[in-house]
Formats: sequence, structure tokens, C-alpha cells
Amino acid sequence: MNMPLGQFQDAFIDALYQRPAPALQSLTGQTAFAVYRNTVLAGCVDALRANFPCVETLVGADWMQEAATAYAQQFPPDDARLIHYGAGFAAFLEQLQASHGLPYLADVARLDFYWCEAFSATEDPCLALTDLAGMTANDLMHSYLAPRQSVRWQWFDPHPVLSLWRCSREGLPWSGAQPWVAEGVLLCGGLDGVSYQPLEAGGCAFLDACAAGHTLETASQCAQQRQPDLDFSDLLGRLMQARVFRPLSFA
Repeated sequence: MNMPLGQFQDAFIDALYQRPAPALQSLTGQTAFAVYRNTVLAGCVDALRANFPCVETLVGADWMQEAATAYAQQFPPDDARLIHYGAGFAAFLEQLQASHGLPYLADVARLDFYWCEAFSATEDPCLALTDLAGMTANDLMHSYLAPRQSVRWQWFDPHPVLSLWRCSREGLPWSGAQPWVAEGVLLCGGLDGVSYQPLEAGGCAFLDACAAGHTLETASQCAQQRQPDLDFSDLLGRLMQARVFRPLSFA
């Protein structure tokens, strides 16, 4: 066998995931290669089960093992850091809804993966209240507030995804009194781990607008349009306390 290193590596990956690799037929036919292939697959499945613990709690270990195996066979990792593995798992679960029968399961998977992203994100500078000293209201409204890399948020409609996820993650019983309504969530990663809290629809719209590069003035208008009864001052105070933003920008 004589081929460039890059071509060999590509063929080896194809063979690992049972795609055609005729150039390595003499290698892939050996028993030891099958053992190696199974070991790699098992590592991918273990990573998925670790990254999506709330999904496994809801569907059970056996179903999760089968789903994770099917996903790993179709979508191998593209990053050696396996905490980043499973970006498409939520969409994969949507296609399996007829099998698991849980219309909220894909959103719970999204929240599981947001936790992984928040946990593993690079620590970047944070906006502090002292940074706002001396600024006028006009200055502030024309500034840009960008969420930090370790912050994730989403509004989930129509299911109480945060409550479902929290009960699964914390081993809490589901209360029959829990209202079945849409919920939003904010996750913030830091040196102490990942914190999470409810976030109203207007808050999610505000962070969407900030992430899209709108000024604070425009982003606040988006929030009020989404939720007319929103107390914006209270929202901004909670987001500041949660260390959501990078330092102000005026560019």
C-alpha cells in the first residue's frame, strides 16, 4: 500500500465508519480492525450519552443506546473534543419522534447541548456595572451589547422545556401542577460551572437582537415588541447580574 498520508487518513476514517474504502481492503478485512472500529464507535456513543443526560433520563438507557449508536454511525465527530459532539443530535431526534413519542425531546436535547457549549466556551471579558460610570442615557442607547461566548438562550414554544430539563437533570419528580406552557431559558458558563435561569420571551428577543448586532436602543425595542408588558430595566439588571455581556462597543 503506497499512498499520500492525507489520502490514507481519509480512507481510514471512511473505513472506520463503514464507508467504502477499497484502497484499505487488506487492512479492513483483519479482525483487529473490526475491534478497533467497535471501540471508536463505543467512544462516540459514550460521548453522546454523557452530553445528553436529560434525554437519556426521559427515554431510558436502552433507547438512548440505540439512538446514539445510529447517530454515531451516520455522523462521526469532526472535533477531537467530544464535549462538542452531537450538534445535530436534536434534529436527529426530531426525525425519530414516531419512535420515542415525545414532541419536546428534541428541545430538551438542544438544552443539553447548550449546557455543553456554555461549559466548554472560552472565557472572555465581561461587562461590569463600573464600566457604565459616567455614561449618559443617550450614550448607552447607542452602544452595542454583545453576549459572551459562554452564554446561551432560547424561547421554547409550546412546551415547558426548561422545567422538563431541570427535573431530568436534577432528579426531581414532575409535578402534576406544573403548567404546560412555553418557557425560555438563559445559560451562562463561568469558572464555577454553568448557571441557568428562566428567561421571558422579551428577554430572549432582546438577546437575539443584541447577538445580531443591533444597538441597545433597537434591541430594547425588539424586546418590547415581543413582550409589551416587559419591565426592561429589571431585565437588563438581571442580565448584568448574570454576567451576560462583553464590554460595551460603539462601533
